[in-house]
Amino acid sequence: MSMKSTLFLATFAALATSSTFAEVTFHQDIAPIIYANCTSCHRDGESAPFPLSNFEEVSKKARTIKRVVNDRYMPPWHASPELTHFSDVRRLAEEEILLINQWVEAGKPEGNSEDAPPLPEFAEGWQLGEPDIILTMNEAYPVPAEGPDVYRNFVLPMDLPEDKWVKAIELRPSARAVVHHSLYFLDDSGTARKLDGKDGKPGFHGMSFRTSGSLGGYVPGVSPKHLPGDLARPLPKGSDLVLSTHFHPSGKVEMEQTTVGIYLADKAPTRQIQEIQIPPGFGRGMGINIPAGEANYTITDSFTLPVDAEAVSITGHAHYIAENMNMTAKYPDGEERVLLDIPDWDLDWQDNYFFNEKIILPAGTVLTTTITYDNSESNNDNPFSPPKRIKWGRESTDEMGSITLLAVPTEADDITKLTRQTKINQAKIFAQLGREFSNARILERFQMVIKFLDKDMDGSLQSSELPERLRSPLLLRLDIDKNKTLDASELKTLQDWLESMKASEGA
Repeated sequence: MSMKSTLFLATFAALATSSTFAEVTFHQDIAPIIYANCTSCHRDGESAPFPLSNFEEVSKKARTIKRVVNDRYMPPWHASPELTHFSDVRRLAEEEILLINQWVEAGKPEGNSEDAPPLPEFAEGWQLGEPDIILTMNEAYPVPAEGPDVYRNFVLPMDLPEDKWVKAIELRPSARAVVHHSLYFLDDSGTARKLDGKDGKPGFHGMSFRTSGSLGGYVPGVSPKHLPGDLARPLPKGSDLVLSTHFHPSGKVEMEQTTVGIYLADKAPTRQIQEIQIPPGFGRGMGINIPAGEANYTITDSFTLPVDAEAVSITGHAHYIAENMNMTAKYPDGEERVLLDIPDWDLDWQDNYFFNEKIILPAGTVLTTTITYDNSESNNDNPFSPPKRIKWGRESTDEMGSITLLAVPTEADDITKLTRQTKINQAKIFAQLGREFSNARILERFQMVIKFLDKDMDGSLQSSELPERLRSPLLLRLDIDKNKTLDASELKTLQDWLESMKASEGA
């Protein structure tokens, strides 16, 4: 046999044993993919609708698996695949999807069980050890067996006598099969407590309370983690923890009584975290007003960093008709970098993305958020058919939108400058409220409105007397002495400001 023939046969033999020509089997090729990316949620007692922990279970759902991985619906990871700077990426490689396709089309061969990897061991109990604070819902909430998804808020009072710092939070649902995700908010006004249980069931519907902070969230399949280094989030005294939870009915009535574990830092961090939300107030100041049928409604807002800062994590938020969102960072030298790009927004899959590399944003960096909405009939996620005009609001059928970057100044002393600049940025919310006040001709009825709101007739407006949707921006702008009350002089400032707005419009 010639040398050329020998080389050809050797090459053919190598190809024949490669994954391109060799039989793809469950135990050798598919199980490692499923166990690493799917089984954490797809197992008994977890949130996914069916288990994927052995050959029989995976084979039964093979066609479904093929469809959802090719559509990139599963595993749930909505950040653009071009962004490689995130940790804990839940996204299959093209080669893994190809193997799944080959296996299904070949008839789902099982292969030799001796080739199977061990089934992953999942931690029982608290994954991060015993928490410093354990909170449990006072009463279980009944999740219906069928019907649309349920969005519900639950108040967990903490009654902390002093400020604390949070390193991590671990959420343990009692009915994991129905808990799609949960976001952690703080409320220091007591409003959420007043709303709790008003309809006869634990918790309350909608977002009619004003959050005073956030602590991240829970998504099935994502392990809780401590913030890096000595970083920690502030947990002010007197705050209540509010769980904003999304339920997906499982086919039977489930009783959910969530327990939350909070892990505290031993001391205040050397550098404080700052939330930079663009646009602020989830877009409250952007005048969101989307006509029915509008398929390309866009909002854009920017923020310039006054100091050098390091990016820690990033997350987006919007409702049903948001289509895509992104945040870019334009450095002072003109270089531009994409920090977050979600090309196909899905309200059902909100996530918090942690950076896996050190990203320093120099002073003068311009952060820009762009969000596009589709209020047309062709948008399958549109809550209205036919489409209706949608404005900014707190209900899920309203709209809002922002991207929040969690960052720390590289120099600890710069937190004051960064915090001040973010508060100045929030003035956009107040400007929008001013436009709405002006349009409503509230100035002409100013004294009558104040008298109506002043329930105890003391000449001042306490936080609880202010309209919920206006409470935070009014106190932020007008409450000079920070006592959560607008006294007569501060109300006069409001009246003067409204008069100046009217004068500028008439000029």
